[in-house]
Amino acid sequence: MALEALLLAALGGALIGLLLTLFGGGGSVLATPWLIYIVGVADTHVAIGTSAAAVAVNALAGLAGQARAGRVKWPCAITFGLSGLAGSFTGAALARQVDGDALLMWFAFAMIAIAVSMLIPRRSEGDPAVRLTPAMVLKLAPVGLVAGLAAGFFGIGGGFLIAPGLMASTGMTLANAGASSLVSVALFGGATSLSYAAAGQLAWPLFGALVAGGGAGTLIALPLARRLQDRAPLARTLFALMVIAVAIAILLD
Repeated sequence: MALEALLLAALGGALIGLLLTLFGGGGSVLATPWLIYIVGVADTHVAIGTSAAAVAVNALAGLAGQARAGRVKWPCAITFGLSGLAGSFTGAALARQVDGDALLMWFAFAMIAIAVSMLIPRRSEGDPAVRLTPAMVLKLAPVGLVAGLAAGFFGIGGGFLIAPGLMASTGMTLANAGASSLVSVALFGGATSLSYAAAGQLAWPLFGALVAGGGAGTLIALPLARRLQDRAPLARTLFALMVIAVAIAILLD
């Protein structure tokens, strides 16, 4: 693996870690295009498998902080995540059968969907003391399955589906949903990357570079996040528009 490729992957990881910390989601969708168009990974499947592994590690790091803050609703989060595991394995298996160019096209459409979801304002009202009930399980399971399928197919964290799904199924607050969604992001990313790794479609050196860069990007973003707090909606909108622009460029390529 060339040093230049590893440095570019680390730079991409730093950018993604910074965006994830600033905007709380969506940044990881740039990992696959970065690996393909900037780092020069020729195989779309390898790029997706490698980025999925990095997403899982980033989610675990974020989950540790959210758990310490007491924001994770563990029973709901685990139920949602476990129900989506089968979906993520199935999605990854289906994606490996799809031609790389066609898969990249569908990935671009997923990027647009994620960006649009970021532009939709979400109300933070909800029940901060929500508890898992049998009725909730019946709502969480199918939504988790669909989110896992999408995450596995596209090699993304799926947070843009998971957080709204948790809120709709349980009535929890936005803060709790964002924190709890990281359980599923880690599970789905781990399942997807394992599927690709078993097929020999995961570039471990690039994965390491992405993770190392992501840690640095997170540290850089922490002081910036406090400064951007008052301008977060504008910054989030600009970022979403940038994701749409990248997706359109992929479709035109």
